Amino acid sequence: MSLTLEKKAARPGRQAARRAGPGRRSSYPHWFYLPAAIIYATLFLLPTCASFFFSLTRWTLFDYEFIGFENFTQFFREPALVKGLTNTLIYAVVTSGSKVVLGLLLGVLLTSQIIGRGFLRSVVFFPVLVSLIGVGITFTALMHPSEGVINRALEQVGVDGPAWLTDPSFALLSVALVDVWQGVGLATVIYIAGIVSIPQEYYEAAQVDGATPFQRFWHITLPLARPAMVTVIILSLIGGLRSFDLIWTMTGGGPGFTSDVIASVIYKQYQAGFYGLSTAGNVVLFLLVSAIVVPLFWFLSRKETEL
Repeated sequence: MSLTLEKKAARPGRQAARRAGPGRRSSYPHWFYLPAAIIYATLFLLPTCASFFFSLTRWTLFDYEFIGFENFTQFFREPALVKGLTNTLIYAVVTSGSKVVLGLLLGVLLTSQIIGRGFLRSVVFFPVLVSLIGVGITFTALMHPSEGVINRALEQVGVDGPAWLTDPSFALLSVALVDVWQGVGLATVIYIAGIVSIPQEYYEAAQVDGATPFQRFWHITLPLARPAMVTVIILSLIGGLRSFDLIWTMTGGGPGFTSDVIASVIYKQYQAGFYGLSTAGNVVLFLLVSAIVVPLFWFLSRKETEL
């Protein structure tokens, strides 16, 4: 029964992949894409090329001097870089993994016949609409070791709350949890869109065959929600690797360098007036994100077309 359902569920994905194959010609003339290409080149390609050039220079607002790869050599000699790179990878894995799993569970819950479904969807999505700076300031106050609401609530049940943002063992993960709280709503909405697009005939056929709710989830919802899952993985991973504003607002990279990520290391170099060095750091971050996300996207997309 489960094998039959999987074959039926995978059939629309294979048909869509055939229709959207590489040999299919666009129904629009080439000039139709020109405005988007101009905007893309102006806002992305030109700044990217300029960043690569200025990363090879020692520059100010009025002058520059070409120095080759000296900025990159100096950047990789920075003591905080290894710690920032490690923290970046940990932060990206924790936040993206949590959003993928929690978003899926919430998406399944909020597409079921639950009371107050519309209200609950609004509650889950609301944090996405709030500024990350505002979220960071709010949770900095809530996580204060002695005056914060969280630790005071823990005291009422006899638990001594940790110093969330000032203890090196908790600082990075505390910010990561706030990031998950703020961003899981977007992942949930993407999952909801993927789940509600699944034809109900599959669920009806599975119910007639006596499939349990878990079997319907495992053999129908999970395979057919794969495109939504790929989107959530890629977006949350990019966001985690590039994260800066929430970390800077809540910890400033501290205590010490224990919650520094690559973006905060770059910003500190910029604050110190090392513009070429910080530009080289931006190039390193761009290459890091590309080296992780592009192969992952290709791998997940290929797996999707094979279903």
